[in-house]
Amino acid sequence: MSPTSETAQGGRRLVIVESPAKAKTIKGYLGPGYTVEASVGHIRDLPNGAAEVPDKYTGEVRRLGVDVDHDFQPVYVVNADKKSQVKKLKDLLRDSDELYLATDEDREGEAIAWHLQEVLRPKIPVHRMVFHEITKDAIRAAVANPRELNQKLVDAQETRRILDRLYGYEVSPVLWKKVMPRLSAGRVQSVATRLVVERERERIAFRSAEYWDLTGTFATGRAGDSSDPASLAARLTAVDGRRVAQGRDFDSRGQLKTANTLHLDEENARALAAALEHSAFSVRSVESKPYRRSPYAPFRTTTLQQEASRKLGFGAKATMQVAQKLYENGFITYMRTDSTTLSDTAVSAARAQVTQLYGADYLPERPRTYAGKVKNAQEAHEAIRPSGDRFRTPAETGLTGEQFKLYELIWKRTVASQMKDAVGNSVTVKIAGRSADGRDAEFSASGKTITFHGFLKAYVEGADDPNAELDDRERRLPQVAEGDALTAEEIAADGHSTKPPARYTEASLVKELEEREIGRPSTYASIIGTILDRGYVFKKGTALVPSFLSFAVVNLLEKHFGRLVDYDFTARMEDDLDRIARGEAQAVPWLRRFYFGEGGPEGATAASAGNGDGDHLGGLKELVTDLGAIDAREVSSFPVGDGVVLRVGRYGPYVERGARDEEGHQRADVPEDLAPDELTIEYAEELLAKPTGDFELGTDPETGREIVAKDGRYGPYVTEVLPEGTPKTGKNAVKPRTASLFKSMSLDTVTLQDALKLMSLPRVVGTDPEGVEITAQNGRYGPYLKKGTDSRSLQTEDQIFGITLDEALAIYAQPKQRGRAAAKPPLRELGEDPVSGKPVVVKDGRFGPYVTDGETNATLRAADSVEEITPERGFELLAEKRAKGPVKRAAKKTAAKRAPAKKKAAGAAGAAKKAAPAKKAASGKRAASSNGSSGEQG
Repeated sequence: MSPTSETAQGGRRLVIVESPAKAKTIKGYLGPGYTVEASVGHIRDLPNGAAEVPDKYTGEVRRLGVDVDHDFQPVYVVNADKKSQVKKLKDLLRDSDELYLATDEDREGEAIAWHLQEVLRPKIPVHRMVFHEITKDAIRAAVANPRELNQKLVDAQETRRILDRLYGYEVSPVLWKKVMPRLSAGRVQSVATRLVVERERERIAFRSAEYWDLTGTFATGRAGDSSDPASLAARLTAVDGRRVAQGRDFDSRGQLKTANTLHLDEENARALAAALEHSAFSVRSVESKPYRRSPYAPFRTTTLQQEASRKLGFGAKATMQVAQKLYENGFITYMRTDSTTLSDTAVSAARAQVTQLYGADYLPERPRTYAGKVKNAQEAHEAIRPSGDRFRTPAETGLTGEQFKLYELIWKRTVASQMKDAVGNSVTVKIAGRSADGRDAEFSASGKTITFHGFLKAYVEGADDPNAELDDRERRLPQVAEGDALTAEEIAADGHSTKPPARYTEASLVKELEEREIGRPSTYASIIGTILDRGYVFKKGTALVPSFLSFAVVNLLEKHFGRLVDYDFTARMEDDLDRIARGEAQAVPWLRRFYFGEGGPEGATAASAGNGDGDHLGGLKELVTDLGAIDAREVSSFPVGDGVVLRVGRYGPYVERGARDEEGHQRADVPEDLAPDELTIEYAEELLAKPTGDFELGTDPETGREIVAKDGRYGPYVTEVLPEGTPKTGKNAVKPRTASLFKSMSLDTVTLQDALKLMSLPRVVGTDPEGVEITAQNGRYGPYLKKGTDSRSLQTEDQIFGITLDEALAIYAQPKQRGRAAAKPPLRELGEDPVSGKPVVVKDGRFGPYVTDGETNATLRAADSVEEITPERGFELLAEKRAKGPVKRAAKKTAAKRAPAKKKAAGAAGAAKKAAPAKKAASGKRAASSNGSSGEQG
């Protein structure tokens, strides 16, 4: 019996899902007997600041949103922007006979369903409806087979939410006091930041080593063909039985790890090459082994994020946004999963397509199973795969752009997972020769041939290392046998330098977090987004670079909250949370030990929560209360060398030598987008040598005031020094005249005359025939003319002082250009976008350089430069911009209607000034809500 006919007999049913897009799709499958409405995500959560907390709560409860003294009871409030939606759901519920809660089947989805039930308080039968794909059959099966709400999952999610609130709201204020305002700490985000910082520390401590080897090209003497090449390239591996050192043989200090390895320098390498120039060579050995490669498991959340990064240039966040759309529109199964298991239906669909597309020879006798899961995988979801009992090929979907690319990736990976192994042979050939001075030199070459490609016909996994050889690459060697003579066509000496460990990319950081069992895979995209948004990390190409600010934050957390950013401790917390989810542990005792320490409030010790050796759940409360041991200057200071120290100040990083207010003291700002491993003592000296402070230019003959030039946060400028006693605040305040230097000027060359001219702006050019004044001035977007409300751009800054009235009138006589000016030539070309297939270029726009493929524009971030941006980074910026969708602009009418309310609010704000202490307290609570970690759920 269909759901529609069942409804006709059983009454009206209200189905609540999470997103409007999902509601629209499901409505089409259920028919007219059902009302499908979206909750639009969470409808209820912990309060975002004291203003949202009901008046009956005071003190710590009001600050935290959790009553830590009464079993950690959370204070849940309906989000302000969801009140109208809740009212709509209640109205729909009054006209319904049954309620189906159809949120996602994971901890968060179960919690949303529970919150809906708590807020709506239905007096009709309630069912929990679950599905892993949005197809007609799956949705109808879900309606026919509902289950009860899983309270264990709800408890587990609540515990995570409370834990993250306590962590964020207690530790973040410490960062505000000791490092900088408006920072945040979080259970997983702080550990992820520490990983990126530690990798940068390794790069800073790294010392490069130089080593040399030889590469020989050896000919067989045969003509050769594609299956039997005429020559091969081999690398020197041993001299007189001693292995020749390669990069892996050196430690991070540039020293050899083992003494018996031969370290060739340039002189010895070139001498050996010369001594081997006329030597006879022969094949010493040929070793052949069978090669076999099994298919990769189907995608789960993290492996999809990694492959989309490698192959499509998508960030983790963009990948999940595109995957969400594919899921909601019925193209793939649920995209937040730790499992690599495929259902019987999916296996049958994949095997059918293997036979159809590649032939029966590529189909294994028995279906392949991938039972391995991530430790503590939270639910029994399937792997991410195309939906339905028959997979649509990418061409059949009608998808375009990012959705097509990601679906194709998922489809290929799923089909390949049910194909035969790739098989072939790997061969190692060793070649020997004796040098003119009697040394035995051994060269080695490796090859691989694939006799049956198997699953590689459908899919080849990418690699984080761009120089890595992919699985489907063959390297054919000549068919030689032991004793065969070879001729050396060339023996070349090659120099190399060891490289520091590579920085994390989004893909490799996700992989590292998962391998360390830190956090939940479903939250990694939001965690990476958070550390980027907070300024702890910025991107250089695809690499994640820690800011100097993150060094200060991690330094403080390591020294005073060691356990909270300890990798093993964080993983054990994850184990504990999963034990609560399975009903093997109780939430309240666990939270009590975490917050108050072993034994509750009376037995809390800072040591047990910090760096002590006690129970891994120590007392957070006392730890964040006792801040006397934290030296704010010390945690934000890092020696560079030769008496120079890098400090992280409230307005950014700077280098300093000597004590402030003492003779010889030097200080200079450090560019915020400078990678920490690039701050050498030489560069620091260069920064300190630049002119700093005030340059006294002279006295203004008209006012008698001193004129100085300064280097400000937004560039060099000139200003006047006001007499002592001049009011600087209040209604009688006097502001000094100030003007930015032209681009052609510099602090060490600007003169008093230049300064007086700059501060005289705007310059009156004259008046037009109607008597309207025309002025020339310098603005945010460059020099321009202004006549009433009509502005016209000038070509150069010099025109501000040189343009005549006739020239200005001639400019105004031209029609005002509407829209865009003539297109400027691109600054750089980056190649073809993997999504749109169109050429991507870097252009200079009104708001700075941006990348575009002709359809989508994405502004370069502060960490990107026109000269250094890579194609992959350009493609990633475009992918993120597409994933955000078009910008929604508020209608002007709406803004007009709200104007009186603003005025009213302003008046209320003025009246509230009398209650200054209360206002300050409320401000602190709001800051807590906006900066405390509140999103680390999973």
